[in-house]
Amino acid sequence: MFHDRARIRVQAGRGGHGALSFRREKYVPKGGPDGGDGGRGGDVELEVDPDLRDLSFFQGRKRFRAGTGGQGRGTNKHGAAGDDVVLHVPAGTQVFSDEGELIADLAGTRSRIVAARGGVGGRGNKRFATPTRRAPRFAEVGLPGEELELDLRLKLMADAALVGLPNAGKSSLLRRISNAKPKVAEYPFTTVAPVLGTVESPSGRQLTVADVPGLIEGASEGVGLGHEFLAHLERARLLVHVIDASEDDPEERFALIDAELSAYGAGLDRLPQIVVLNKVDVAGDVEFTVDDARVLRVLRTSAITGAGIDELKNALFELCPPPSERPAADDDGMVEFLVYRPRPDARRGFRILRTDRGFRVMGPTPEQEELEAALRAAGAKTGAEVEVDGDTLILS
Repeated sequence: MFHDRARIRVQAGRGGHGALSFRREKYVPKGGPDGGDGGRGGDVELEVDPDLRDLSFFQGRKRFRAGTGGQGRGTNKHGAAGDDVVLHVPAGTQVFSDEGELIADLAGTRSRIVAARGGVGGRGNKRFATPTRRAPRFAEVGLPGEELELDLRLKLMADAALVGLPNAGKSSLLRRISNAKPKVAEYPFTTVAPVLGTVESPSGRQLTVADVPGLIEGASEGVGLGHEFLAHLERARLLVHVIDASEDDPEERFALIDAELSAYGAGLDRLPQIVVLNKVDVAGDVEFTVDDARVLRVLRTSAITGAGIDELKNALFELCPPPSERPAADDDGMVEFLVYRPRPDARRGFRILRTDRGFRVMGPTPEQEELEAALRAAGAKTGAEVEVDGDTLILS
């Protein structure tokens, strides 16, 4: 089954705690602090895999968590960074926040973003040593990683897209012109999910063509199967409008689908089109008289006999506009993103220190519930001493 939507929860790794340690060697009874830093928490990344076609992987698993940073240790040993989690998605995946804001549009072949950033590791007590404070008896606790819910929505990356009413013969045409093998039958709504096919020219150039379920009147308002798949037409640079020539009044059928494209918006009504009068093996004398600047060519085809198929393939390569310019890749050949709206820094304004007696809260004091949750996450147990604003409290 084709899946173009998924909702997942991602959690980056917590930073490791800094070490509270002092140098202890024979004949050095009062060695200085030597606590190392905690490692950073792992990130959760999304990266395009050009071999993927949909979001099926995320139907069986909804939660993803990166690795926790290693703890700092004595003798100035720093903790290792937590393991990153890389989630692979198909090209054309859009990432939305829980509030519906677009975070990233992964349209490039190897586009990649960091969806959730790992927490910063805590500093060991060695970091806090100064000429006047030679034996700091505290170390920082690592910060938690970001945790959020994401909506993934796929919009197919196709050079051209086949549109038309149900049973117009779109799937049969796609089988004829490409390597795709969609289901074909003599009844409406045979296609219930988008299908991608690759068309290759004698020169070696390739185009990706999409076949989406047939549209009916009211599709832009959610009627029939077409509504949820209209989004897959948005990235196409050329529409192939397939009309059943064996039916009456092709102009009326053209106008019906065109009205749905216009009602949906997103620029679908402005895309250049090839009108294909299909099934001419049973209606060879059909005429099409629409005068529309968007219609670049009118072709007659038969998926059964193969009539007009070569002309259709040649027209695709001739009329499909070149792809829009992509952002430049960095040194490792990876395009970071096409659209990326960074989230505001959600890291808290206070830090928790581990001391030789318990815990100390530095910075603005948060609400009690938030503070207690942060202390529990830092390893504080019931009965632990917590120093807040100069007062010592007992965690209950």
